[in-house]
Amino acid sequence: MAGEGRGIIFSRREVAFGLAALPLVGCAPVGPDRDVFFIPADKAAALTPDDPKRLLELIKLDPMIRLDMRYATANNFTGRILYDEARAFLAAPAALAVARASKAALADGFGLTIYDAYRPWRITKKLWDATPIGPKKEYVANPKRGSKHNRGCAVDLTLHDLQTGQLVEMPTEFDDFSEKAHRDYMGSSAAAIANRARLAGYLEAEGFVGLSNEWWHFDFTGWEQFPVMDIPFNKIR
Repeated sequence: MAGEGRGIIFSRREVAFGLAALPLVGCAPVGPDRDVFFIPADKAAALTPDDPKRLLELIKLDPMIRLDMRYATANNFTGRILYDEARAFLAAPAALAVARASKAALADGFGLTIYDAYRPWRITKKLWDATPIGPKKEYVANPKRGSKHNRGCAVDLTLHDLQTGQLVEMPTEFDDFSEKAHRDYMGSSAAAIANRARLAGYLEAEGFVGLSNEWWHFDFTGWEQFPVMDIPFNKIR
């Protein structure tokens, strides 16, 4: 297991949601810790077109990228609709890197299907506030530290076959919390193992690092330089 916090070991569900967990401190926080670089929704307009922190919409960079935004539906491990819109954004350098990975995949007859990308901080807080103190709280991240998804520097995705339009075979479905989802699991079919490696190759060539226990999750190198953001999808320009 792995995580985004300060040396804390997280559950697979915490990692799967891409959020940094911290020990419970009583009341839900009203905002991120003061030392966290944070951009609230009302500051979105201040991000100039040449600011690397700005968010870019993936399908506008490459219309061949396909979306299956699970958190805009109830088809996710929470069983709840968390996003108002099925849209995918990343911080500019990460978004451009995904677009390059998409072109490499297209040349081989594959397309990228995105499950999740930038996640507004308010969604992190909404989950935290809605979960009562108890065992379930262990699976929800404390929003005080934010996450790589909140920074627009994490993407969850898979491949689809351009000829059939179908998702390729992978070791597991998205948000699987079993050992089969680990990158070093070799008990899957030869086709699934090859497709997992193929996806990783496209992303790693463009500066992403895969999470060890989730074949679908990739973090953009240098994510520490990007702020936690709370910009709703409909406010991104």
